[in-house]
Amino acid sequence: MAKLKPRYRRLGWIFAGLAVLGVAAALVLNAFRSNLVFFYTPTQIAAKEAPQGHPFRVGGLVEAGSLAREPNSLTVRFRVTDTAQTIPVTFTGLLPDLFKEGKGVVAQGTLGADGVFHASEVLAKHDENYMPPEAADAVKKAHDGMTMKSLVTTKGGS
Repeated sequence: MAKLKPRYRRLGWIFAGLAVLGVAAALVLNAFRSNLVFFYTPTQIAAKEAPQGHPFRVGGLVEAGSLAREPNSLTVRFRVTDTAQTIPVTFTGLLPDLFKEGKGVVAQGTLGADGVFHASEVLAKHDENYMPPEAADAVKKAHDGMTMKSLVTTKGGS
């Protein structure tokens, strides 16, 4: 067997190192992608922008009067709104102490074929003036959109 020149041996090691680095990068990116959870608003979910069957987060305000507990169960049903659209949510487990109707909430889970969001985790705001940034932005955008619609309707009707 012929001996390789040092130059070719060095190139072999460089290519082997690059291959190992490429495999490691692919594994890290794959793990990152599988753990990535996107945030969607009720308006985006109603517009069918959210993935069905894949976990994501939905946030907004818990609609007043929408909280219902199933008897003899830890299952609760409520609706999350961004003031423009509303999405029904079901959750089985203990809700955070600060969870209340009319307050900010972020739920993580999957959207069922029936259009109900099945939450595996529910997060509530932690003080009187706090709402998760994504949820606050979503509510503000939806509210601004509703205000613009009413202005256009009012001006168009006069």
